[in-house]
Amino acid sequence: MKLFVLWTFLVASPLFPLGPNPLPGDPFIIVNKSTNQLAFIDNGKIEAIYPVGTGKRADLTPEGMFTVTVKAINPYYRKKNIPGGAPLNPLGSRWIGFDALETNGRIYGIHGTNRPDSVGYYVSEGCIRLRNEDVEELFDKVPLGTKVYITRSNKSFEEIAKEKKAIPLK
Repeated sequence: MKLFVLWTFLVASPLFPLGPNPLPGDPFIIVNKSTNQLAFIDNGKIEAIYPVGTGKRADLTPEGMFTVTVKAINPYYRKKNIPGGAPLNPLGSRWIGFDALETNGRIYGIHGTNRPDSVGYYVSEGCIRLRNEDVEELFDKVPLGTKVYITRSNKSFEEIAKEKKAIPLK
């Protein structure tokens, strides 16, 4: 009986998605490395498009479907031992980590920056940079379990979202 209750809880949990994912209407993020833009989709509509910075080389920002596993306010920058909220912290004010390349959401993420002038360019070591005000807005809308699709495409966000079933086909 206890095992059944645990299984039922996990199946109902957004951290244990079953079936098609994203489910229609779920929050969904698309990052297009060709345009250095991020689209946030909710309830089947593109709610916002933000400029982003991506990898210095095309191979640095991984492509594919990933899941948001970690969120942090004023994230600590482990590589250089810089506390969260410090002016020199390159992660900015928010971290939305996802499980790219079998990592745990602490290696690859969507984050703010202390260099807002770098947004829109190919500048990162693999993460996706947003201006702090944009990542703060996005952070509040993105629950754990949100799918993040990263691609290099000439298609519109609407076309990509329809292919991934984040927007209903018309």
